[in-house]
Amino acid sequence: MLSITLLCVGKMREKHYIAAFEEYAKRLAPLCRFEQLELAEQRLPQNPSQAEIAAGLKKESEELRRHIPSGAYVVAMCIEGQQKSSAELAALFESCANTGKSRICFVVGSSYGLDEELKREAQLRLSMSKMTFPHHLARVMLAEQIYRGIMINEGSRYHK
Repeated sequence: MLSITLLCVGKMREKHYIAAFEEYAKRLAPLCRFEQLELAEQRLPQNPSQAEIAAGLKKESEELRRHIPSGAYVVAMCIEGQQKSSAELAALFESCANTGKSRICFVVGSSYGLDEELKREAQLRLSMSKMTFPHHLARVMLAEQIYRGIMINEGSRYHK
């Protein structure tokens, strides 16, 4: 069975995003092992310098690395990443399963993103869109796309 982890920096607080995310987590439960881990975001000053942001991202990346499941196919969510269609994401899941990578870990950084070194270590850099979305809405969208990808591979009519 496929195991998917969303490893996220920052805590979702908005009830409507939490409810939407939980709906997809519930739908995914019988289809794969799905979990979300939320790690603390580094506290930065009101108007942080680039050096302060870089230092914060480095600390966050150290904590993220400790929680990436061993042997996982790591997907770094970042704006400069590749964009994939839902069918291409489904094909990625299928490819991972066929090559013995039953664990996939999506790494979602803070509002400042992810440390460059951590992005280089990932097997894939993935972007949701060229558009900008609220950070927590993007998590909901990612959960929906994971569900859609699995449903495509199941042959479901969910993806029309």
